Amino acid sequence: MNGKVQRIEYRFGKLGSLAPLAAGAAMILWAALSQSNVNGYVLAFFTAIITGVIFTKDEKAYGEALVYGLSKPMFAVIVLAVILAAVSGKLISSSGAVQTIAAYVVAAGFTGKLFVAASFLMTCLLAFATGTSVGTYFVVIPILFPVGVMAGAAPEFMIGAIVSGAAFGDNLGPISDTTIASSATQHADLGTVVRTRTRYSLPAAAGALLLFLLFSKTTEAGTAIEGTEGAANPVSLIMLVVPVVIIALCMRKKHLITALSWGILSGIAAGLLSGIYTLEDLVAFPGGFSVSGAVIEAITGTAGTMAMLIGVFSLLGVLECSGFFEDVGALLSRLAKKECSTEATIVLSVGILSMVTGVISVAIVALGDLINEIGETAGVNRYRRANLMDCTGCVFCFLAPWTVHCVIPAQLSAQFGEGYAVAPGSVPFVNYYSLCMLVILVIAVVTGYGRKLKTRPSS
Repeated sequence: MNGKVQRIEYRFGKLGSLAPLAAGAAMILWAALSQSNVNGYVLAFFTAIITGVIFTKDEKAYGEALVYGLSKPMFAVIVLAVILAAVSGKLISSSGAVQTIAAYVVAAGFTGKLFVAASFLMTCLLAFATGTSVGTYFVVIPILFPVGVMAGAAPEFMIGAIVSGAAFGDNLGPISDTTIASSATQHADLGTVVRTRTRYSLPAAAGALLLFLLFSKTTEAGTAIEGTEGAANPVSLIMLVVPVVIIALCMRKKHLITALSWGILSGIAAGLLSGIYTLEDLVAFPGGFSVSGAVIEAITGTAGTMAMLIGVFSLLGVLECSGFFEDVGALLSRLAKKECSTEATIVLSVGILSMVTGVISVAIVALGDLINEIGETAGVNRYRRANLMDCTGCVFCFLAPWTVHCVIPAQLSAQFGEGYAVAPGSVPFVNYYSLCMLVILVIAVVTGYGRKLKTRPSS
């Protein structure tokens, strides 16, 4: 398939083209209100896809659009990353390393709200250094999340702290794809973009930290590890080689897939050499047409998330080939008259597309030329435009419960058992960084905060 496929035409015109989106949104709302797990969102996206068949005039073009969405490189990266991250997480969680760390944390009294706040700060630093929010989930959640719950933090607040830290890193990190995309599309110097963005991101981070310290819910520390007292096994800490290798390679700008792969290989080697695992613990063929072991259990445990991602990217292809992105941009561009209204248009357009696509950089690139044009006309500084785009994406994309920023953390939390599971619909309410950034965006557009910032290019 070369480039985009044929544009899709619908019965009842624009109303018909919105029918799949409306059907999916209704199902998502139902799932969110019912505190559904990932499977509820799987149903929502496949409902949207099937609804589109009813309204399309050309079923062949519709089918090609579904495949077009699945052909996007981002789909393959996320799918492979989810599977590999599940395996690396399983190597850590099954080794006893989490219980060992939790026992030490509880003994030191570093529990409850303090651990939630510390997790937020640690995730901020890691995401800032690696430039990947999704990659950060795969490294941080298998360790910090269960340890935090065992140390008395409520599961949803541990997930909220980690997602908030990932949003900060995605927002401010100089090697983040969103930072690069926002600066490149607006022809703005990257160093100056990062420097000026601190006016938005640092206050949001400070507000999030305060909220985690004040409002994080706690349980009795250690209740989640009943019966494991005295069972701490210092040898199991050797399995921390897995996240160390992954983090080191990400910081050296290696591809996320290769970093995860090397993390798994190092974990298998460390586990076998230390005696933590036997080969049968990892992979076994007991007969009867079955396979067992930690590796296959981790892979099959991602089935719900895989189905969710297939639905998301298929619908993304349909929306793109329906002209949805262009229609949104054209509609909102009519609102751009003066400086303030243009900034509001930038926030609305990027916000809507980042929520629909679930990928911030896609929304930024799709709207980059339009925002550059209307921004120049209205006199909005290029650095201001780049910052508004990125900050908006790190609000709306992270707060939409059907995106990877809610679904993947929810799926990773469920690996530890029912008592740990966090519903995707709960994540937005505890993502204090994105909520604080939303407040800052409103203040910035309404009052002009940050608008007249000097933007001397960095050397």
